[in-house]
Amino acid sequence: MDASVRWYTTEEVARMLNVDASSLRRWRTARPPQGPPFVQVSDRVVRYSSADVDAYLQIRRVDPMVA
Repeated sequence: MDASVRWYTTEEVARMLNVDASSLRRWRTARPPQGPPFVQVSDRVVRYSSADVDAYLQIRRVDPMVA
């Protein structure tokens, strides 16, 4: 793995996306899973890579000049 990639907790990503942490938890348990990709470290520990969060935001980006 790339050492320059930062790993975020659910709470940190929730603050970045301006959503409640419970939304991220709900997205993860949806079938199929929704939201940014995540790593299930253990039953209670989930991490999100900065690269995955950035990529998730980029694909959800809407450019009003193009739309």
